[in-house]
Amino acid sequence: MLRGFYTAASGMIAQQRRTEMLTNNLSNANTPGFKADQSSVRAFPEMLLRRMDQVTVPTQKKLNLPFNPVVGGLNTGVYMQEAIPAFRQGDILATDKTTDIALVDLQIPVNEENGKRGTVFFTVMNANGEERYTRNGNFTLDQHGFLTTSSGYYVLDDQGNRIQLNSDRFVVNENGIISENNQPVARLAVAYADNPYRLIKEGDGLYRTEDGQPLANAFNNANVQFKLQQGYIEQSNVDTARTMTDMLTAYRAFEANQKVLQAYDKSLEKTVNEIGRIG
Repeated sequence: MLRGFYTAASGMIAQQRRTEMLTNNLSNANTPGFKADQSSVRAFPEMLLRRMDQVTVPTQKKLNLPFNPVVGGLNTGVYMQEAIPAFRQGDILATDKTTDIALVDLQIPVNEENGKRGTVFFTVMNANGEERYTRNGNFTLDQHGFLTTSSGYYVLDDQGNRIQLNSDRFVVNENGIISENNQPVARLAVAYADNPYRLIKEGDGLYRTEDGQPLANAFNNANVQFKLQQGYIEQSNVDTARTMTDMLTAYRAFEANQKVLQAYDKSLEKTVNEIGRIG
């Protein structure tokens, strides 16, 4: 009985974590460049039950059946695997702001290991001076004229330097070259990840590599085709209708496991208070 108790409890925990993930997706539905998390619920590995002694049961003796110590498999519950972002591109929205820049995927190679396409990112610098990667092109200029993200992280050029401008009246062409008064100032650093699913999500729309090594320059890869659009931003790729449906499904699954848990609790209560009663 306790095995079923723990199995139902593991189902509740898995659905609770899934609900939290879906809630986070929904709350970021309007965050530029946000990539919705996705996950799957899987069962724990099954255990094989075997009898500990060699004594056959009466039925086996009566029917003259061979001794079989294997009882069968036992499943011990479920768990939610890690949340992995879906890197498909979101819709491109026109904002007419010169500091808004969108990365538009044209032809990105498919990774042979997982059969999924790679992704290009803007390269930014966090508060510790480390390179991070984002798809959020909702940029701004700080008080010193440096191009930054909405969270204050510096946007880098293809030489790894911060980009300082005189005003917001600058122009960015499709190749990422920034010009002021028809004079080129810098080129935006765009990184390419052939397998973005190895990146680690940090929050604020930022990603980092597992080993701390920088990603390759996307402009140096002839097979990677993309363009930059000034005055546009990439919207979140969250499907709000699908997310709401998944949240209701997770809630119903949580509720079903809760009722099973309550049934086990009542059975245990009856065992203790009635079956174990003396006299």
